[in-house]
Amino acid sequence: MKLFLWFKHRIKHKLSHLSLSYFKDILKKHGLALLIIIIAWEIIEDILFPAAFIFLGKTVHPVFLVGAPASWILCFHWLAVPLMWSAWIRLTGQKKSNEEK
Repeated sequence: MKLFLWFKHRIKHKLSHLSLSYFKDILKKHGLALLIIIIAWEIIEDILFPAAFIFLGKTVHPVFLVGAPASWILCFHWLAVPLMWSAWIRLTGQKKSNEEK
């Protein structure tokens, strides 16, 4: 039962990142750059990672097929988005977000 509740929570969390209201809120608070980073990460996490795991499972070893559903369940926003955001800030030389200005 706990596993089902955990799985349900993970799916709900993942879908909350795909809502239009979430994207509008990010655009309003932090600007277009962070919105693009978040959308890019969603594409990477939900499309490219599973496709890579399926490809590796078919060509290298079937154990990689486990990675496709795992990449849909697990969420690495807490790590990837701040890393990409800090890289963007360093590349552009910006110091403040729209909220801090």
